[in-house]
Amino acid sequence: MTKKSKIIIGVSSVFASLLVIGLSIALLKNNRQIEEMTQQYEIEKEQLADEYSQLAIQYEGYQLNVNNDSLLDKLENERLKVQRLVEELKTTKATNAKRINELKKELGVVRTVLRSYIEQVDSLNQENARLQKKNEEVTRKYQEVARSATALKTQKEVLERQVTLASKLDAVGISTEGLTKRNKSTDKISRAEMLKVSFTLSKNITAEVGEKDIFVRIVRPDEEVLIKDRNNLFRFEDREINYSVKKMVEYTGDEQPVIMYWNIEEFLSPGMYRVDIFADGNLIGKKDFKLDK
Repeated sequence: MTKKSKIIIGVSSVFASLLVIGLSIALLKNNRQIEEMTQQYEIEKEQLADEYSQLAIQYEGYQLNVNNDSLLDKLENERLKVQRLVEELKTTKATNAKRINELKKELGVVRTVLRSYIEQVDSLNQENARLQKKNEEVTRKYQEVARSATALKTQKEVLERQVTLASKLDAVGISTEGLTKRNKSTDKISRAEMLKVSFTLSKNITAEVGEKDIFVRIVRPDEEVLIKDRNNLFRFEDREINYSVKKMVEYTGDEQPVIMYWNIEEFLSPGMYRVDIFADGNLIGKKDFKLDK
């Protein structure tokens, strides 16, 4: 082998070595770039997955605040769409830059849709708040009217009671005495043939004038009422009770004396008796009296 040949072979070997070294360096650099790109895509993929997950949570949150069925259905469809995209993203390789970019674009679309739904939800919430405030105002006014009506009713009832009390007759100067056969006054029960009850209907310009039934109940010491007939009844406080004596008088509104009699036909024991006087369904007077033996 000539010296020239040896030189050519040596130069070729060096060149080949340099070429191998250069290719190796380029390959290493390229692999490093690919690795860095892969890591970058992996990071982007994870970030995208996080954003999709947060978006899904947002959709669920807004579903809790919506009462509109149509809007709820739309939100549910978008939530399911986001869920499908999240599942697809999990199975997409980090090196699939094209699909990851597509998923990024779809994420932007979904966000735009969510914003439009958020605006609708806010609008509905504002409208609901306005209606609730209006309803509260109507309720408040109704309650005020109801309170006013109740107050007027109470005032009316008070006035009616006052008128009723004002128009109530009063029996004053009540006295009861026993009378003998000769109409002589006596407090001895053994000598009395009848009982005389006398009183005065006081003047009352607010009372209704005209015919009025006056009822007297004579109550014995044992609280039994003297009666001639158990069918002698009148109404008092929503019930029928017996009376001893009844008399019709023509009331004119002025003072009017009234005398009523009870014929003694039964055995009466000595003691404290009482007369109760009624008119127009009211107890208008009472008085205790004593009969001796």
